[in-house]
Amino acid sequence: MTSPSSHATDAKLAVTGVTGNLGGRVARRLAAAGTPQTMVVRDLDRAPRLPGATAVRGGFGERDALLRALDGVDRVLMVSASETPDRLQQHRTFVDAAAEAGVAHLVYISFYGAAPDATFTLARDHWATEQHIRASGLAFTFLRDNLYADFTPALVGDDNVIRGPGGQGRTAVVAQDDIAEAATAVLLHAPEHAGATYDLTGPQSLTLAEIAAILSQATGRAITYHPETVAEAYRSRASYGAPDWQVDAWVSTYTAIAEGELDGVSDAIPRLTGHPATPLSDVVRTFGAGSA
Repeated sequence: MTSPSSHATDAKLAVTGVTGNLGGRVARRLAAAGTPQTMVVRDLDRAPRLPGATAVRGGFGERDALLRALDGVDRVLMVSASETPDRLQQHRTFVDAAAEAGVAHLVYISFYGAAPDATFTLARDHWATEQHIRASGLAFTFLRDNLYADFTPALVGDDNVIRGPGGQGRTAVVAQDDIAEAATAVLLHAPEHAGATYDLTGPQSLTLAEIAAILSQATGRAITYHPETVAEAYRSRASYGAPDWQVDAWVSTYTAIAEGELDGVSDAIPRLTGHPATPLSDVVRTFGAGSA
């Protein structure tokens, strides 16, 4: 696959989530490639200042604002909204607005193993969003990301232990930079990817004990993994005072690993970006796992 910068496009592109880690990476790549873009944001003051980029206001649940923001847009990257109880309804509002505004192609950042009966509770919302996009009549591409490699340091507690009911299951954690590069390539060449679903993974499927060992090497700390029971996981997270749906999501991330639902390595990152997927050891070295 050729690099995103080697091809221009006359299509009008829009990107959501630009104030976050993933959408911001895509927006910066488009700007570096000299590709004009519309950045759809809830708060104009938080929008990055990038060459060739225009920020327009439009929250995911704000139909009228989205119709204005997406007017004339040919292709849009829809980075899933922040985790809230009404996220699925926000997604539906955004998709409906994109269809009504005449968007031709929607690229959606979904989740690995999205299914109506997925163990990870939020993967069910991603599946429902995918179904709504299919029903909308929009051309689409789904990018189903595995767990973010960049966030693995945050799994480590103050006692240098990763605790969760993940058993001996595996997860093919994927670098956000790789996802962003793949998403940029798909957005720039969207017609080539119409109707496709890509599983975006890292180059290895790792147990949580193996992830702990990689983080240990990167940080110089003795990080270990303690496989909790599900009951222990709920008890250990009770002190955070989070709502039940949020705790369910946290715990089911681990139980999905235990069930094997995040296992498996895909070749989508190499095919879409032209380079191998980035190993976890490189990601945590680059982004400073020592700060976790």
